[in-house]
Amino acid sequence: MSGFSTTWLALREPLDLAARNTDVEAAFLDSLPSGPVRILDLASGAGSTVAALAAKGVEPAGWLLCDHDPALLEHAGQRWRKPVEQGTGRIDLRQIDLACDLEQLPFADVAAVTTSAFLDLVSEAFVERLVEQVVRARKPFLASLTYDGRVRFDPEAPFDGDILAAHDRHQRTDKGFGPALGPEAASRAIALFEAAGYRVVQGPSDWRVAPHEHDFLMEFLGGWVRVGEDLNLPSQALETWWRDRARQIRSEELSVTVGHVDFAALPSC
Repeated sequence: MSGFSTTWLALREPLDLAARNTDVEAAFLDSLPSGPVRILDLASGAGSTVAALAAKGVEPAGWLLCDHDPALLEHAGQRWRKPVEQGTGRIDLRQIDLACDLEQLPFADVAAVTTSAFLDLVSEAFVERLVEQVVRARKPFLASLTYDGRVRFDPEAPFDGDILAAHDRHQRTDKGFGPALGPEAASRAIALFEAAGYRVVQGPSDWRVAPHEHDFLMEFLGGWVRVGEDLNLPSQALETWWRDRARQIRSEELSVTVGHVDFAALPSC
């Protein structure tokens, strides 16, 4: 899977932190053993999951952050390998190709497993492998910010449906793990955990992008335009849509809601 830029991750992190479902996180945190714990974070990026749980007052013994992108791992290390008063515990980094080497990770040696904004990028076969590893180790699992296909623009425009459909087709393409599940990822993962006897707590974690968040909106919707170009949407309609949306962004007239799902999968007692 190709990496994401630190600039993009920095733009989205405030929205991610605001969107995360507090009830789901509370269920996950309540399932952890008492005392310091070590948490395995998959596709950790710039360490947003660390930021989220540190903000909840969680003080684990440490984290094992795993990502394929060495630049992002270095960034996360620089960000979180700071004085102990940050409350993150020890930060270990592991550069790994999760598509090939997931089973090499120490699931049995950590207290829990987390991931953020990842499951919609991977295939059903990968999700099956991931669930198998978590269930075999009997660990709690927290998946945050999985895109579920719900998008609402305010104001709406006639071409919104076309560009959303193109985005979702692109979402299902191979990101290095086989054809991605895209908007179906959370529901499929939840079904697999429940079939394995896990209890699942789930809830929405929607981005609510306000009109003043110009930089995010330009980067986010500019990416949609590039997808539309790659998928050969009608060029004139696409150009008109982007011209109108860019004007609305500059004049602070546009807001966007993007649907995500959080879930905690918890082993039965």
